[in-house]
Amino acid sequence: MEKQDNKYKLIGSKIKEAREGASMSQKDLAEALGFESGTAISFIESGDRKVAVADLEKIAEVLNKDIKFFLGQKVEKIDLRFALRADKELMKEDQEKIIDFIDFIKKRRNEK
Repeated sequence: MEKQDNKYKLIGSKIKEAREGASMSQKDLAEALGFESGTAISFIESGDRKVAVADLEKIAEVLNKDIKFFLGQKVEKIDLRFALRADKELMKEDQEKIIDFIDFIKKRRNEK
């Protein structure tokens, strides 16, 4: 049973990490999920309340995360540069502009 409890603590800590990364309060997340108060989120994040699969799916959607993230599994990132080059309808100049914009966003995020 302890192993199962540890899994819920892991899920809760990942929810907290993603929620804070999205600059949301527990109350904000609770409202987005249709919970009455942020207390439910507090219990989920601490591992004291088990999170239902349906709720975890909603949390993943609201926080814009792959559900694997909350389970502590590796989430594969898509190489956008490769994907852009695979799209034959985009001109090379357009691909370069999109890549430059992605690099700009990453740099700005890292400066914060």
